[in-house]
Amino acid sequence: MNTDLEQFYEIFFEEAGELLAEMETRLLNLDILSPDPEDLNAIFRAAHSIKGGAGTFGFTDMAGLTHVLESLLDRLRKGEFELRAEMVDIFLHARDVLRDQLNGHKGNSSADPTEMEAVNRKLKELEMDTGSNHAAPEYPPAIDQTTEAAAAHGEKAENRILLSPNDLVNSGVKPPARAAVSASHSKQSADHSASSSGNESSSIRVSVEKVDQMINLVGELAITQTILAQTASQIDSVIYEKLLNGLNQLERNTRDLQEAVMSIRMMPINFVFSRFPRVVREIASRLGKQVDLKIAGEGTELDKGLIEKITDPLTHLIRNSLDHGIETPEKRKTLGKPERGTIILRASHQGGSVVIEVMDDGAGLNRDKILVRAQSRGLPVSENMTDQAVWMLIFEAGFSTADVVTDVSGRGVGMDVVKRNIEELDGRVEIDSVTGKGTKISIHLPLTLAILDGLSVSVGDQMFIIPLAYITELLKPAAEDIRIIRDQGRVVQVHGECLPVVALHEIFNLESAAQQIHEGILVILDAEGSKAAMFVDTLIDQHQVVIKSLENNYRRIQGVSGATIMGDGSVALILDVAGLVNITKQRMVNAA
Repeated sequence: MNTDLEQFYEIFFEEAGELLAEMETRLLNLDILSPDPEDLNAIFRAAHSIKGGAGTFGFTDMAGLTHVLESLLDRLRKGEFELRAEMVDIFLHARDVLRDQLNGHKGNSSADPTEMEAVNRKLKELEMDTGSNHAAPEYPPAIDQTTEAAAAHGEKAENRILLSPNDLVNSGVKPPARAAVSASHSKQSADHSASSSGNESSSIRVSVEKVDQMINLVGELAITQTILAQTASQIDSVIYEKLLNGLNQLERNTRDLQEAVMSIRMMPINFVFSRFPRVVREIASRLGKQVDLKIAGEGTELDKGLIEKITDPLTHLIRNSLDHGIETPEKRKTLGKPERGTIILRASHQGGSVVIEVMDDGAGLNRDKILVRAQSRGLPVSENMTDQAVWMLIFEAGFSTADVVTDVSGRGVGMDVVKRNIEELDGRVEIDSVTGKGTKISIHLPLTLAILDGLSVSVGDQMFIIPLAYITELLKPAAEDIRIIRDQGRVVQVHGECLPVVALHEIFNLESAAQQIHEGILVILDAEGSKAAMFVDTLIDQHQVVIKSLENNYRRIQGVSGATIMGDGSVALILDVAGLVNITKQRMVNAA
């Protein structure tokens, strides 16, 4: 198989995927009573472009299906028949089968023959119902080598980032036929482009592995720059003055380069958000509920690695809001609420973090019901627990307040997965709920998994980095504020609240320089709504550090999320704050 031709398979796969995503978005936005002509035109163009590319490469299954779909869409946009809700369902079903067929040609799981037969039957029935005599064209059998080449490059095509001028322009390779890249033409038309060359020169697709390599090298450069600066500060002052200007300039250039390279991996969170209108539409219909999904902040950018890993947690939260949160239209009416419920999915930047919120105007959480269920499962609870602490109980493994198990939720799985996945991303979850009014779940995530803003502290001869996102306060405690309370162990009183003490020297078996807690420093932490006081010897400095995976380079250590290299070449461990707070709580429970 010609290598140049294989390149066009990758282009077709990627652009067909983009067109299928646009098709779904446009279909979900259609107003059944008064569809926007531009939406109908864009959906038609997407089907037409996919058909052209599929026919060129011999993907007869996709070409045949899009031909029938294209014919129906063409008649619909010309006003030959009126749009109905069931038509949108059929078109969405066809889109899903096209996606599965595309994945099959890429070498992934192939389309289900039963689904292919079902959607073809529905489209033919729709043709007959609307009086169409169009027949699907006959295509020659697909070439075996085509599928083999697609399989060889399928995974690689999935893992690329759009950057700047078009692949074909940069490679100097001319396409064998215009139809081979017809998807690109359709995308430009859908975007109302006045000049196709303008769009083609705006971006290129680059392998994520190459971007990651750049990020790693820039991180090493930043570490080297820090080492040079620290070494230079120890030499003769006259020579140092001569080096100072150059080192300062190097620091600025290194930081700018680091931020520029990191920005390459940043992608709008709409890559995740765009799939949820379809999820809400289908689940709400299955549950017999009327729900509007409102999306805000979809342009908020997040590291590609985070975007890929946040999808499942958000899906669980949306499904829970639909099943447990939003009431049926009848019940909402009796409660004086609008029959249509609302779910809001919003993203925003707050400081150095990204906050994703899932809000609904449903039933809210029931404090008494959660406490009763927690007690029945043997969880340590009490009536004087704060609302925040009670709400966090729903993240316990196997916990569910559902009276009936449905195919959507209720088995006690999902929410604990949400919490665990977000913790693995160095994030945290907060819940705010009012019974009868609704629930808001907030997810706080770092902008990237490669760089961290942290506070360096020392315990004995060991240096640690505490992520700034968890720190609320630093203080020097008084001896009388330290107490030992039965069933709680060692605590410190801060602003009238007793907080458990996280003693790093005990957890990591270190010799602490401060013999008593009041001789050291307490770092007040807020981890997922649970406050704690971390006992350290001294504070050192605030840093932006390059994160290195400890698990990949050594092994996993409980209470540690990674490591970094400091200016003097030493290694500092980055603390897993949420994990350390949980370790301390578990020790207190065991001691009691």
